[in-house]
Parts: sequence; structure tokens; C-alpha cells
Amino acid sequence: MELRARGWWLLYAAAALVACSRGDPASKSRSCGEVRQIYGAKGFSLSDVPQAEISGEHLRICPQGYTCCTSEMEENLANRSRAELETALLEGSRALQATLAAQQRVFDDHFQRLLNDSERVLQEAFPGAFGELYTQSAKAFRDLYAELRLYYGGANLHLQETLAEFWARLLERLFRQLHPQLLLPDDYLDCLGKQAEPLRPFGEAPRELRLRATRAFVAARTFVQGLGVAGDVVRKVAKVPLSPECSRAVMKLVYCAHCLGVPGARPCPDYCRNVLKGCLANQADLDAEWRNLLDSMVLITDKFWGPSGAESVIGGVHYWLAEAINALQDNSDTLTTKVIQGCGNPKVNPQGPGSEEKRPRGKLALQERLPAGTLQKLVSEAKAQLRDAQDFWISLPGTLCSEKLAMSSASDERCWNGMAKGRYLPEVMGDGLANQINNPEVEVDITKPDMTIRQQIMQLKIMTNRLRGAYNGNDLDFQDASDDGSGSGSGEGCPDEVCGRKVGRKSASSRTPLTHALPGLSEREGQQTSAAARPPPRACPLLLLGLALALLAAAPRGR
Repeated sequence: MELRARGWWLLYAAAALVACSRGDPASKSRSCGEVRQIYGAKGFSLSDVPQAEISGEHLRICPQGYTCCTSEMEENLANRSRAELETALLEGSRALQATLAAQQRVFDDHFQRLLNDSERVLQEAFPGAFGELYTQSAKAFRDLYAELRLYYGGANLHLQETLAEFWARLLERLFRQLHPQLLLPDDYLDCLGKQAEPLRPFGEAPRELRLRATRAFVAARTFVQGLGVAGDVVRKVAKVPLSPECSRAVMKLVYCAHCLGVPGARPCPDYCRNVLKGCLANQADLDAEWRNLLDSMVLITDKFWGPSGAESVIGGVHYWLAEAINALQDNSDTLTTKVIQGCGNPKVNPQGPGSEEKRPRGKLALQERLPAGTLQKLVSEAKAQLRDAQDFWISLPGTLCSEKLAMSSASDERCWNGMAKGRYLPEVMGDGLANQINNPEVEVDITKPDMTIRQQIMQLKIMTNRLRGAYNGNDLDFQDASDDGSGSGSGEGCPDEVCGRKVGRKSASSRTPLTHALPGLSEREGQQTSAAARPPPRACPLLLLGLALALLAAAPRGR
């Protein structure tokens, strides 16, 4: 009888061990097949993925319930989510960069073509009309066009001084050619230069060209430079890395649903917006200066039209040069008389031609250039595209959520709220760094703005000031506003021990139910329980107790 009792106890103990090892059918964990498929499709090794759900006490980002993610999987997916968002930022900005670069290219080509066409007309028409009066001074004209190109291209030249020097050099050359029979030493030519302003040897052409050219060239070059700076800002800001706090929030947004067994649940719209508003808070602070820049660029296109507009003046420089030479020839005798009165009688050049020799004098009649309509079409297209880009920085979170992160179409019980499938109740934060102080999803230190983005905000301000100066016809000293400052961006974020206290997290007790808190808070208990958030698997205490009793019963009794 005693042996039979021992046999039953051993049989019960064996049954207990089998039950514990296999688990009770009612509490079996679900398969991780779908997660294995998704994880493997991303290029990760399936050896890391459990076959069935396991307890999730090891998770550091996702809610700790039944899970298909190991610690290594969670880390891999966190790194992947960060890389995917950074790639999405680059791709999202690439279209705008391409638009701005294309606009810069077509406007630059147009203005360069206007200046080239003007020089070509001069080279074709002036030799026949003015003969040696032009050909012997051709280098002065070539130099002028070269300097105009440098100025338009952004060289730090003072255009009014450049034009004044051109007219002074040209007067010396042409006066010599008009009076080859006279000896004109340098001191005499210096006196000629001092007499030039009141005598106006070229008529009104120098003054008209100065007034028109300074406004036209500064407007054209500043507009093209503004397009370049805008594209540069977009390119540099798109490369600013995400903070560690943002990386954790994006992991929770994108992949924790997979870990918790609901891979089909897409992020709730407001949840996604809160995460990306926190991640891109510094970028949103570009908005005010970005709008100012684009508004100023649209405004300055008004300076492209009319008699003093870029289209007429840049393409019509040769017209004012022809007018100047015509005026000099018409006033030659009067000019010579007044110069002699002011500077004295120059000596006669014994090797020069006699005064009786006649020099052919030609005149050139040109029409002022009329706009061809090409620029008007370019400006119309540019204005539309610049206006479309005004909301770029503050619309970026919503754009990325809807286009890149497969956001759910509605906030209902079917979307992923960061803890389970269900509604997302917290309000959506405002735009910019200061508005993230109570962001429930991303820990944002509003006292530490990203320095790379602050530098770009300053570049936008500098360029906007240049555009406003150009609109008023002011030639500000040129500096390349797209250059980086001496500092470097902080974009990586920083650890708590370095950055100190982080600002902006609400206490768990002040949050609305269904906001994202750590599991275990009484406020959350029973409100988001789902297949993805079951309690960890129980042990087999009764069976183990039975095992212990069986072993005691089977042990030999002492005498």
C-alpha cells in the first residue's frame, strides 16, 4: 500500500512538471509569426525573435506586457525608426530644395543672358557706327561688362564707384582719340577728370545708367541670392540629427505596436502630430523668419519691371553707352574749349596728324530694350511656388505623419495610441520650441535650442535685410549669407547629466487617461487592457506545491 501511494505521488509530480513546462492551454502565449515576418523583411536576423510572446519586463521603451520583442529587437527597431524618420526628413525637404535650385538656375540664366545679349549688340553695332573711337577703347567696354557680371554674381563691388571709374577711363581714352594732334600728359588728364562732372561730356547717359543700374542689378542679384540662401537653409536643417528623446518617442510611435502584437494598428493622428511636433520643435521656430524671407522675395520682383527694372536695364546697358558716345561727339568742340579754359592750352604733338585731317564721326541710334515677356512668366511661377512653401516648417509634422508614417485616418478605437489600440485623448501641442513644455510624448528641453537651426534663422534674417535694402535701391555690402557661422549645431541632444534638468513633462497624475504613462499606475489599470497588454504569465504555484509533497511522500522514512 505504501509503495502504491508513493507511485501516485511521483506520477502527480511528473504531471506537474509537464504542465509547467507546456503551460496551461487557456493561458498559452500567441504566436510571433507576423512580427517575425515584419522584422525579417527589414533585414534583421530572425534568430532574435521568439516563436511566441514572452513577458516584457525587459522592455525600456515599449509598454511592458506580453511581447514579441527582445531587448535586442527593441534596440534595433529604435535605431531603425530614427534612421527612417531622418530619411523621411531629407526626402520631404528634397522637393523644396529642387524647386528653389531650379528657380535660382532659371533666373540666373535669364539675367546672365540679358547682359550677354547687351554686350553682343555692342560688339556688333559699335565698330561700324563709331569706328576707331570704339575699337581703340574696346577693352574698357569689355572690362565694364566683366565688372557688371562680377557685381551681379555677388562680388563686393560698389557699383556706383565702378561706373564712375569706367566713365573717367573712357573720357581719357576718347578725348585722346578726338585730339590726336595734342600732347595730353597725365597731369592734364587729371585736370580733365576734375572738369568732367560740371561739363557732363557724356550728357545725361552716365547719370541715367547709374540710377537705373544700381536698382536693377541689386534687385536681380539679391533675388537670385535669396533663392540660394533659402535652398541652403532647407538643406542644412534637414540634416540636423534627432535627439535621443525624439528617437525613443518615434520608436514607440512606429514599432511598439508590432512588439505588443497589434502590428496592423496605425498611429492615431494627434498622437503622431504630438510626437513630431516635439521632435521638430526647433525646425518650427524657423517659420517667422522663413515667411519674412519669402515675402521679401515676392515683393522685390516688383523691381523687375518698368524703365528702371532689371529686364530693361540689364539687357539695355549698351543703349546708354551708345547715348554717351553720341553725346560726346556732339559736344566735342564745346567740351574742348571749356577744357582748355580750365586746364590751359596743351602742347601740340609733332608726330600727330594735322588739325586739318577729318575724322569720320558716326552716330548710333538704338531703341530702349522692351521686355520680351519671358521674365514675367518666370516671376509668376516663382511667386506661386514661394507662396506654397511658406508653411513648410510648421506643416512638416503633419506632412510626415500622413505621407511617411502611415498615420491612421481617424482618431478612434482602432488606432495605436502608444499603449494599445484605442482613442488618443491629449490635446495637440502648438508649433515651436516654447510650446513643447507640456508635450506628453517627447521630453523637450525648451531652454536649450538647437544651435545649427539658430544659425540658419540668423542667415534668414540677414538675407531678408538685404532684400529689403535692395527693394529700396540700397546697395548693401555683400556677404555670402549662406556661409556657416563659426559654431556647430548641437542636434544630437545631450545626456541628462550634461544638460541638467529636462523641462516640459507633466506628472502622471495630471494627465488625461489614455495618455502614455508607465504601466502599473492605478489611473491606467483596466483602461487600456488588450491582447497586447496582458499581465505577465503566471507560474504554477499549486503544481509546484504538489511536487514538493510528492517528493516528501516518496522519501524513505526513518526508523
